[in-house]
Amino acid sequence: MALAFDRAAHNQATRTDLPTVVRYLQDVLGQRLTAVIAGVSDAKAVGRWGRGAQTPHPEAEKRLRLAFQITQLLLSAESPGTVRAWFLGMNPELDDESPALMLAKEPAKVLQAARFFLANP
Repeated sequence: MALAFDRAAHNQATRTDLPTVVRYLQDVLGQRLTAVIAGVSDAKAVGRWGRGAQTPHPEAEKRLRLAFQITQLLLSAESPGTVRAWFLGMNPELDDESPALMLAKEPAKVLQAARFFLANP
């Protein structure tokens, strides 16, 4: 079951248009945290992406889509507040770095940390 949901979250992250991905992340995580995940200092850029007025650089898009996938995975078992806290907090699976910042450095490791979090309540 978990694997099927993991695949479904991946497929949705791949197929969903970017403005929808950004709006979803803004709703769940907030505009500032979404900006941190994307690696930009201007949180207002996130709003422009969500409206389709601008597009982020490819590396930011990659991070946003992975954050969308991870958010969907975590929301399958956790509340939005817990998901937000998970992205912000120091994570022992990531050498006490926050997942939001680690997405830029080791995206696969962040996805694994999310899977570990769900598997070990």
